[in-house]
Amino acid sequence: QVHLVESGGGLVQPGGSLRLSCTASGSFRTIYGMGWYRRAPGKQREFVASITSGGITNYLAPVKGRFTISRDNAKNTVSLQMDSLKPEDTAVYYCNADKVLVSSGRTVYDAWGQGTQVTVSS
Repeated sequence: QVHLVESGGGLVQPGGSLRLSCTASGSFRTIYGMGWYRRAPGKQREFVASITSGGITNYLAPVKGRFTISRDNAKNTVSLQMDSLKPEDTAVYYCNADKVLVSSGRTVYDAWGQGTQVTVSS
């Protein structure tokens, strides 16, 4: 009932920038919080950034000031602008919708995209 697809990953040199995008599709009425998580090699998945439907944002401390999350509620998209990238930002990045009211009236929690690889290396 809700399908998330990420795009925009790739290989970039340290200090470079990438922009990730995620589009939600399906039969739903409202998406509440949306966000980005990442899983680095050999590590657990961690929270990166989130944004409420009203635009309130939250960031993982190491990315604050370098990453910017935004969303377009009309287009059901969430983006992550990543600047000043560091090798430690290398990970698979996942889009998340924490709570979705689907058309049937049911609430779906924690919808995930398939992930997109970000590699920061010279």
